[in-house]
Amino acid sequence: MDSLSSSSLPLLHARGLRFTRDDEPVFGPLDFAVDAGEALLVQGGNGAGKTTLLRVLAGLLHADDGLVDIDGRRADASRRARAIAYLGHLPGLKADLSALENLDFLCGLQGRRRGQIPESALAIVGLAGYEDALARQLSAGQKKRLSLARLWLSPAPVWLLDEPYANLDLEGIELVNRMVQAHLREGGAALVTTHGAYAAPPVRTRTLTLGRTHE
Repeated sequence: MDSLSSSSLPLLHARGLRFTRDDEPVFGPLDFAVDAGEALLVQGGNGAGKTTLLRVLAGLLHADDGLVDIDGRRADASRRARAIAYLGHLPGLKADLSALENLDFLCGLQGRRRGQIPESALAIVGLAGYEDALARQLSAGQKKRLSLARLWLSPAPVWLLDEPYANLDLEGIELVNRMVQAHLREGGAALVTTHGAYAAPPVRTRTLTLGRTHE
């Protein structure tokens, strides 16, 4: 991973962030920060706005108010594209490309973590031997692992992980935890939403609790 700088500023800092839908508040105003080497656990019941918040931070939705800085600089579209990797509910894969072709394609668009190659990323997530399998032929769990390989290859320092444990068995859950630990050791940061017993990776974590509204 290529860090943006070595400053002591928060890697991601949100101030007064607010989002409404159909004139109804979804969340905010929110103020929070995430340092390099740290995870922010985003909690809240169904409809609290957890997914919406990550989509706003990723630039997929526009906030009604507030500012987002990445490493002390305003998070415009270009900076978000370089600094943020988003893992959402959908796998974000091209169904008729193979596992390896998907990773090659995405590395061409987004760049690649220093010292990593798609083949090694597939091995890390347990998909060695599936290089030529079409994405549409993979199970839900295998698609999730392929999405995790894409995440691992990204050079972006900020990971936005929306329920990253979904569709994974216990081995897959441990894989996510190891990936987050390694990413934070390299100076990255992560925002994580989860449900169930596996609520947080075993890393230095802050908590942001959202109130219950209608998502």
